[in-house]
Amino acid sequence: MTNLEKYKEAFVKGLEIGAEGVESLEYQGIPQWDSVGHMGLIAAIEDSFDIMMDTDDIIDLNSFEKGKEILSKNYGIDF
Repeated sequence: MTNLEKYKEAFVKGLEIGAEGVESLEYQGIPQWDSVGHMGLIAAIEDSFDIMMDTDDIIDLNSFEKGKEILSKNYGIDF
């Protein structure tokens, strides 16, 4: 499984949604991605990549694309 596939799967599991349209998601863009859903998403991402995200990164992760940027830049995860 590629890192991109693991990342997409973290969104599906963390937000309990279908895989369709995941790449265009933004925080509060769907009902499932509220503050509670955000913490589930972060937990799923951390589990998928065996990392612990910094608080600032958790707050800054506000879209699918921004999350990829944060993971690449701060955690060395290549997409």
